[in-house]
Amino acid sequence: MQLQRTRSSNGNENSPLGRQKHKKAKVISTSVKLSNSPVEQHSPEVDDINCTALSLEEITSTTWDENGQTNSDYFAMPMLKSKPPKKKFKSSASFMNGCTYEKGVPLFIGDPVPDDEARKRWGWRYKLKVVDLILLDKQCKDKVFKINEDEEDETIINVKCHYAQAKVGNCIFTLGDCAFIKGEGAQKHIGKIVEFFQTTDNKDYFRVQWFYRIQDTVIKDGGDYHDKRRLFYSSIMNDNLIDSIIEKANVRYIKPKVGLKLTSILPSDFYYDMEYCVDYSTFRKIPTDNAIKTNKLSQSAVLESPSTEASTITKSVRSPELRKTELTLLDLYSGCGGMSTGLCLGAKVSSVNLVARWAVDSDKSASKSLKLNHPETHVRNESADDFLQLLKEWEKLCKRYNVGDTEKKTPLRSSNSGEKKQVNSHARDISDSDDDFEVSRLVGICYGDPDKTGKRSLYLKIVAYLFLDKGGIHVTLNNCKQSIQDFVREGIQSKLLPLPGEVDVVCGGPPCQGISGYNRFRNTESPLDDERNHQIVVFMDIVKYLKPKYVLMENVVDILRFDKGSLGRYALSRLVHMNYQARLGIVAAGCYGLPQFRLRVFMWGAHPDEVLPQFPLPTHDVIVRYWPPLEYERNTVAYDEDQKRELEKAIVIQDAISDLPPGANFRDLPGVVVGADNVVRKPQPTEKIPLLPSGKPLVPDYCFTFDSGRSKRPFGRLWWDETVPTALTSPSCHNQIVLHPEQDRILTVREFARLQGFHDYYRFCGSVKDRYRQIGNAVAVPVSRALGYALGIAHRKLASNEPHMILPPKFSLSNYVQLS
Repeated sequence: MQLQRTRSSNGNENSPLGRQKHKKAKVISTSVKLSNSPVEQHSPEVDDINCTALSLEEITSTTWDENGQTNSDYFAMPMLKSKPPKKKFKSSASFMNGCTYEKGVPLFIGDPVPDDEARKRWGWRYKLKVVDLILLDKQCKDKVFKINEDEEDETIINVKCHYAQAKVGNCIFTLGDCAFIKGEGAQKHIGKIVEFFQTTDNKDYFRVQWFYRIQDTVIKDGGDYHDKRRLFYSSIMNDNLIDSIIEKANVRYIKPKVGLKLTSILPSDFYYDMEYCVDYSTFRKIPTDNAIKTNKLSQSAVLESPSTEASTITKSVRSPELRKTELTLLDLYSGCGGMSTGLCLGAKVSSVNLVARWAVDSDKSASKSLKLNHPETHVRNESADDFLQLLKEWEKLCKRYNVGDTEKKTPLRSSNSGEKKQVNSHARDISDSDDDFEVSRLVGICYGDPDKTGKRSLYLKIVAYLFLDKGGIHVTLNNCKQSIQDFVREGIQSKLLPLPGEVDVVCGGPPCQGISGYNRFRNTESPLDDERNHQIVVFMDIVKYLKPKYVLMENVVDILRFDKGSLGRYALSRLVHMNYQARLGIVAAGCYGLPQFRLRVFMWGAHPDEVLPQFPLPTHDVIVRYWPPLEYERNTVAYDEDQKRELEKAIVIQDAISDLPPGANFRDLPGVVVGADNVVRKPQPTEKIPLLPSGKPLVPDYCFTFDSGRSKRPFGRLWWDETVPTALTSPSCHNQIVLHPEQDRILTVREFARLQGFHDYYRFCGSVKDRYRQIGNAVAVPVSRALGYALGIAHRKLASNEPHMILPPKFSLSNYVQLS
């Protein structure tokens, strides 16, 4: 069957004025006058806009296409029977309570906008009025003035005339002004006024374009530490009675910058720097053609850069026009390299040379596997926590020994007589020795506690000469300065470790054992106190330190289920807090040509100067095994119900492993009784129990006790026309269906590797158990390859504003040469 996104409503987001409905809708659109000032692109960091957006020149009549849509992606209006996310509340006189201005009857001021001008500027509403009144008149003899009455997306269609200004209390509002608007209870929400109009029954309405606060987005309470003044632009609008306006609000547009601190926005002001879209929980920079721009602030209104000296070592120029021929990648929690391998392969198809320059993992066998297949990669076998500290210490060494150091190189010490032998050790080990060492060269660096002393610090691995006839002379970092200097300079040239600004892409999948539903001992009270879950914090700390152009994080779907999705919201919140664009999607590996379903969460992040990568739509049908959380249904990467598609047939086990060197489970073995309640039990004592030659029962006791005797998984056999739910890290026939379709054994390491999309030339190190674990933990290569292609397209600035993209024909079956 095809995995697709349905139109059913869900609770993915909470709008500022109530729960939103999430349904795919065709829209008709128009540009709206918000300001008489000319439109211009401002280069300063802050624009004082008072919520004005577009100029008179941009106010044009709508051009409808054959699908009933216009050429504008913003200022959208739903057609009849369409219900995209909306924000609506019922207005009444009580909404004026608590206003800061004098009470009075709200009213429009000035003459109405001439009819021909109004039809030119808001033509969609007049066309909608004619079309829908005709349609509704056929169904009802009485006059009908609303579409979807009493619903959040209620639309007024009996428009009599438009106005340019309104007076509420003692304050005059003009098109383009921002206002506090009454919500449910004591809530005050913020929106931009884009339209004033009066109906044929003499009621005064305004149309508002809403801003989100962080708690109104998918992040919810996970953004409590964000700046309370920060808002998020949206294209969501609806109609409200004019008496729901409370007072004016001052909202400014700020160009987003990573690593810069806001200094000059007044506490009473609000600002926005990104747009929030409900689909795929997207935070993105506002497209240039629709960005809100107005008057330039004074030069004092700037963003303050944090103090850092990293720029003295490496200066990264983020110019949209200059595209590097090579992108560097850091793979965190790399395992055997499934994610970075696929990303590099996919990026190459898009004509981008993505190079996995660094990789970090605490699993020794997995690190050896990655190094075996990627000898050019600097693979570090250490924890991500230690790696982050090492990066900070490395930057200090680079500043100390590389910048402006013109000191003449001299030998560390004069040669001494006596027998000497070469040894490898850490600097601290030498200082504890009673022998005399001569440091030859430094060959490695790490941060941690390699000797299990209980103290973590920086260590340098050296090659030294031991003088057996001398004693009492200790070698420390102070008396091998020249060797350190040489090592640091060579390390900078060889890119031994990345410095801030030198990494283009950071990818990784923080450990999921603390989140996974297979873990019966999860910390539900304080998830981040679990060291494995805390790695999400470390991952984001590394992103914050290195400031890459792109970020890609992967994890199990339970990150959106466990503890109400708090860990997933935290990760997304961190990216947005760092001013990265972000997008969250749920991907099924089977949709890209694998015989397993395997749902995983992927989170894109992109520097504000870059294009946010899209999610690649499926290339194959898939056998659906389970569903994502209902709240995140709209984050599932799939075609919409009515979207045209051309998909390859679903891949099954036979397609994947039938060429490599019969169907049942334990219930079919003798000595098992299956009751009417579908529960298995042992035979009665009077019945003969089949035994193995060893004398043990043919069917082990755990088959009867596992899942209270209701499970069919023990000794379950796969079959050729099936798929597996997920390739696990420890395949066991005791509680999983992992037996070969025709042979009496579990699937081999190579067969499991094929289920994950690894090519047969990809080799794995370690014990058999280690290899199974590496493969089960890896990101499926076809999935990361598709994501790599999307990354390359975004880097070349060829991606659209849509959250997803269609891969080239036969993408999953083709190589670079065939597609180029």
